Amino acid sequence: MKGASPEGARNEQEAARWVRGMFGRVARRYDLANHLLSFNIDRHWRSHTVRRVHEVLERPGTRALDLCCGTGDLTLELWRLGALPVPREEPAAAPLSGPPARTGESPVPPKHPQVLGSDFCHPMLTAARQKIGNRGISLFEADALRLPLRDRSLDLLTVAFGFRNLANYEAGLAEIRRVLRPGGVAAILEFSQPPNAAFRAVYNFYSRRILPWIGGALSGSRDAYTYLPESVRKFPSAEELAEGMRRAGFENVIFEYLTGGIVALHMGYSTTAPAF
Repeated sequence: MKGASPEGARNEQEAARWVRGMFGRVARRYDLANHLLSFNIDRHWRSHTVRRVHEVLERPGTRALDLCCGTGDLTLELWRLGALPVPREEPAAAPLSGPPARTGESPVPPKHPQVLGSDFCHPMLTAARQKIGNRGISLFEADALRLPLRDRSLDLLTVAFGFRNLANYEAGLAEIRRVLRPGGVAAILEFSQPPNAAFRAVYNFYSRRILPWIGGALSGSRDAYTYLPESVRKFPSAEELAEGMRRAGFENVIFEYLTGGIVALHMGYSTTAPAF
């Protein structure tokens, strides 16, 4: 596993600089292009990811980071799940005095998890801040390979469609491992290659011939949507990424294909913990 390699980039620094500039150019219409090009299925992929990590979000005092958060779609979904009310248990007997006990959903949500969002592209973070508004989500600008966070300071780290853009995949996994507490969970949602040969051929035709034209017209940056299918083609397979996570020290690593294998969701614990 190496890292993102845009055409013309001679080293990791140049690769990171190109990726940052590319996302900066498409930030203004990034959401529109993503929703149209994926036929709005990208919303389902993010929602599925949040449902898979709900157990971590429900832990008291959870601290979660959405890495490479872009315009904040997944960040906001993590926050929303943490804000949902929880059902109260039916009391064993009526109280001896006072008003009847209330049952059903609590009108007061549980203690909200602390949700953070990070990206190294300032225009993306600007768009995220506009979307998130005054909700209690902290956003900060940082390189995913050098996060300004203490060791073992997070319970959950998610990254959706940003991991393959890192200049060094092994260093990225090591940094994720560094900031997770024992028992912390990493969830990586990323494009993949469909395992079915016929479906893979159709998907590759769409992503290499049609997607760059439509994405370029929507965003004004054809090179960004030419880079996309190439970056997916060069990215490690789902099995290779899972093995890379194990080498980085993650345990109970699993992955699942979504939408025929167009994307894959990988999950792993930072130390020994119950299986998913």
